[in-house]
This record gives sequence, structure tokens and C-alpha cells, in this order.
Amino acid sequence: MGKTFDVIAMGELLIDFTMNGQSEQGNNLFEACPGGAPCNVLALLNKMGKKTAFLGKVGKDQFGTLLRGTLDEVGIDTTSLLTDDEVNTTLAFVHTFPDGDREFSFYRNPGADMMLTEDEVDPEFLAQTKIFHFGTLSMTHDGVRAATKKAVKAAKEGGALISFDPNLREPLWSSLDLAKEQMEYGFSQCDILKISDNEIQFVSGMEDYDDGIRYLQEKYHIPLILLTMGKDGSRAYYKGMRVERSGFSVKTIETTGAGDTFGGSTLNYLLEHDFDNLTEEQLGELLIFANAAAAIVTTRKGAIRAMPKRDEVETLMRQ
Repeated sequence: MGKTFDVIAMGELLIDFTMNGQSEQGNNLFEACPGGAPCNVLALLNKMGKKTAFLGKVGKDQFGTLLRGTLDEVGIDTTSLLTDDEVNTTLAFVHTFPDGDREFSFYRNPGADMMLTEDEVDPEFLAQTKIFHFGTLSMTHDGVRAATKKAVKAAKEGGALISFDPNLREPLWSSLDLAKEQMEYGFSQCDILKISDNEIQFVSGMEDYDDGIRYLQEKYHIPLILLTMGKDGSRAYYKGMRVERSGFSVKTIETTGAGDTFGGSTLNYLLEHDFDNLTEEQLGELLIFANAAAAIVTTRKGAIRAMPKRDEVETLMRQ
């Protein structure tokens, strides 16, 4: 039977407050950018013409209203975006360093995205997707962790491919051991893993990326692993192949959403190709497109509203 959605994602939906200069009085100005990794991924997919839906929770406040409106505007289905009457929408303040790297201060103690419960996860909704995508921010606390595990199980039973991006945000975990444990759950469930250079070092304890990936492959037998290395590009590991493509040189303002854009681009490619029979050439194509799309997002502020169109990505690829 045909599926209603190409990708359903679940997890955090929040406001990223990014630095935007100073006022006449010399006070820092912040811009309220709709964000949260899972919806960044979906926003890219929507730009590529895919059908997406989001499962999550926002607060009954101006930020929750803004986020719901933003998803509706970019075309992400919000029928499973719930509202919490008690707890406010999660906020993140992003401090950007001169090299474009950043650190986060989270206002999430608790935040509405953590309040999603197991009872609020509808297995029939999750059976309607080709790919289910999640990260670890919906696994930092017991209630939402149970909801995440129920969603993964329902999507699997519906025949979906499972996509996982650990997206480690250290300040949000009570301990890094718990973070590692939840990452390991994700590895044990996924068909597609997108992991960054620092995350593979964290989880494997190995300096060399290839050694870290080999450790994951031997332990979890993940069919496709995608490793992002920032401006140095990315690698794909699939059926004994290791394919690497370099990054694109652009004028980076901030890196928020780059990894999610990469992730969304790879899911878009996989929806258009046979996941079980990818060739070395196709993996190269997948990486080049994803690297280019991610590079474009680093030249813009925010993520959900900053996603590139296909022709923009192809223009950069030709250069």
C-alpha cells in the first residue's frame, strides 16, 4: 500500500535565539529562529518536494504559536504537533564564535518538547511513513524516551526505514553515560545513521574515524553510516564500501542546521533510489549533493526557513 508520508520525524521543536548584532545602547540583539534538528531535516525534504510530518510538542505560548505557524508555512504536516498547556516552549540561545562554531544555552527545565508521553504516540500515524527519523534529544528524560521507543517500534512494524542522528548536546544530559546509552539504543534500531566526527569519537572512544565506524558496524550492523566532518566533507560506509567527498568552500556565517541539512539531503536521495542496492557512484552523488546543501545553509541565519532549493544546490555543485 502507498504511504501518506515520505518522512515522519519526532523530537524537539524550539526557538534558536541567534546573535544579531547590538543595539544603539550596546546590548546584544537576538533573532528568534524556529529550529530543532528533526524539523530542520523535514524542512529540507519539503524544499525537495517530499511529504513530511512532525510528531512533537510545543507550549501554549507565543513561541509555540510561532513554531506551529512556521511548520504550516513550509508545508510540514502538524496534525501530530501537540500543545502543552502548562509547560513553555523550549528555547536555545546560540552563542557563535568568530570561526562560525557555537555553543548552546538551553531553557528546558522542563520544556514542552520533553512532555510528549507514550499515550500520545499513535502507531497508525507512524505506519504511514516510508522513513522515520529521530535523535537523542527526545530521549533525555523518561517519559519522552518511552514515547520515542514506542514510535520507533510502530514505524518499524509499519515497514519504515529508521533514520537516526544522535545530535549530542551535552548540556541537556544529566550524565554523559546516559547520553551514550541512548545513542546505543539508536544505533541498535537504525538502518541509516548520520553521525558527526566528534560524536563518533565520543561513542567509540577512538581517535580515528574509520576505526570508530568499524566498531559501530561490527557491533550494530547498521546498513548505511554517514559521517560528517564539517568543512572537510563527509563519508558513506555501506556494504564494505567507503566513499568520501570533500566539502564546498563558502562564506560561513554560522553552522546551525548544517548537519540537519546534510541529513535531510541524504534521506531525500535515498527516497529516490533503491536503498538495498546503492552503488559506489550513487553514494558519491548522495554525498556531493548533501555537502553542497549543508554548505549553503552555513551562509544563512537559522535553519528551517534557510533551506536551499534543488537548483541552488545544483548551481553550487557545478562550481
